[in-house]
Amino acid sequence: MSKKIILKVGMGPCGIAAGAQVIFDELDVLIKNFNNIKIDYTSCNGFCHLEPLIETTINGKTLIFANLLPEKLLFLLENINKRTILSKEIMVIEKETKLKGQNRIVLENCGIINPDRINDYLEKEGYEALKNILLNNKTAEQIIDIVKRSGLRGRGGAGFSTGTKWEFARKSLDEQKYVICNADEGDPGAFMDRAVMEGDPHRVLEGLIISGYAIGANTGYIYCRAEYPLAIKRLKQAIADAEIANFLGDNILDSAFSFKVIIKEGAGAFVCGEETALIASIEGQRGLPRIKPPFPATKGLWGKPTNINNVETLANIPWIIRKGAESFNSLGTEKSKGTKVFSLAGKINNAGLIEVEMGISLRKILYEIGGGSSTTKSIKAVQLGGPSGGCIPVELFDTVVDYESLMSTGAIVGSGGMVVVDEDNCMVDLAKYFLQFIQSESCGKCTFCRIGTKRMLEILTRMTDGKASLEDLSKLKRLAQNIGVASLCALGKTAPNPVMTTLRYFEKEYLEHINKKKCSTGSCKALMIYIIDEEKCIGCTKCAKNCPVNTISGILKKPHFINQEKCIKCGKCEEVCPVEAISKS
Repeated sequence: MSKKIILKVGMGPCGIAAGAQVIFDELDVLIKNFNNIKIDYTSCNGFCHLEPLIETTINGKTLIFANLLPEKLLFLLENINKRTILSKEIMVIEKETKLKGQNRIVLENCGIINPDRINDYLEKEGYEALKNILLNNKTAEQIIDIVKRSGLRGRGGAGFSTGTKWEFARKSLDEQKYVICNADEGDPGAFMDRAVMEGDPHRVLEGLIISGYAIGANTGYIYCRAEYPLAIKRLKQAIADAEIANFLGDNILDSAFSFKVIIKEGAGAFVCGEETALIASIEGQRGLPRIKPPFPATKGLWGKPTNINNVETLANIPWIIRKGAESFNSLGTEKSKGTKVFSLAGKINNAGLIEVEMGISLRKILYEIGGGSSTTKSIKAVQLGGPSGGCIPVELFDTVVDYESLMSTGAIVGSGGMVVVDEDNCMVDLAKYFLQFIQSESCGKCTFCRIGTKRMLEILTRMTDGKASLEDLSKLKRLAQNIGVASLCALGKTAPNPVMTTLRYFEKEYLEHINKKKCSTGSCKALMIYIIDEEKCIGCTKCAKNCPVNTISGILKKPHFINQEKCIKCGKCEEVCPVEAISKS
């Protein structure tokens, strides 16, 4: 009897949004006529641009059937039943091809296992690291030493040595200690941690349990924003299953170690990604950062020693314990070891999640793995590290991905969000967008961040409205420098980064907005003018009839004119003109 073919439907948020639930439900009906085929679901495998998709193995090859439509499913099943590899009716891609250039540690199970089944995780060496520690009576000091030797640095942005951070908390003398998983991912265009929690929740739990063992904590918190309902649902299921299997709870695996995990849902405040604000939120207070020291390792949650790591950092731990410090340390660069997960968003062909070895160049990520621009225009820059990161121009795409190299450009690794922009994007407008986000998310505690970012935003708004002066440009630079130095927490200190980097690499665009009152990309509406070419205009009146504010006048079969004072720059006239007589400048 031949082995059944298993079709795995990607049921991450990207897949569900693209129609994966419809695909799954339709397959569930259709496979009743195919005894040799069964269906299952998994989560996001990182190929978000191919959703909805099905992954399966046929004739020894792992294949992805991409961008599926419900009406093609019967055809798909009939051919799969014959072990036929399709290529015309349905997009088929060999998974190995899509993974070229990647090295998956954190994402090794994502898109492969069913995240709601603990047995799937166990079959992939799940909880083997924890078993190794407890059944072999490894000491906390031995575990910390392995993590230190691995060279793992915090993947939440700061890049501090994870083992050293654990050691500080371990050495803090107190009977009660806590560990926290920071899952308050809030950067625009970033979805790495969400995907890991949704796709491999037990891996995050195992990393958190091991960190608790290492520092001497009996309680762990996962601080996850409430906007991640699927991640929370799957984490709750994973916690319940881990408790039944005795990987959580009292006397884990008959050892003296007991540990419990509590999920705290955050209300979506970006500042709560900062560890002291996060702690305040768990305690039921307003999420406000506080001055450090004391650091959480000595005085954290409820005033007790606390260790905080983000999702990706903890997800590396089981692999490091299983494979050894040297295996992780052999990857990456001298100071940046291992791999890093990035989300690719914006104007890029292969939008989604990737995991690459540290030391790879931005050029390889964006062009070889990312597939280059998704538009007819060339890539202009990439915003790296979120709203607190920086904008790196195409001229610097040979920069390697490690903490120090990226910092030298004015950007940061951050949590790993990459937003790609092309030649149609205005860099002044982009800086304004990220600063709007930062300004609205400022907790308001310190003056430099609360007022300083507001003043910066006002200047950028004047620039995009064509009302700024060169004096404004000088003020903008001074404000950026002062806010970066004097703000209380990392949110304020890094808030000027998008402005500083766009000024550094694209100052001519700022000067164009100030001196010429012009935006060459046409992104800034206040500086945009729609013009009717008299020689091309045939006087068909379509533009006048479709103008929502009646600002176009003219006689039938004669050239028409736009009243610039009344024009709201909606672009409808350009859209309906049959002879392309209308353009913007």
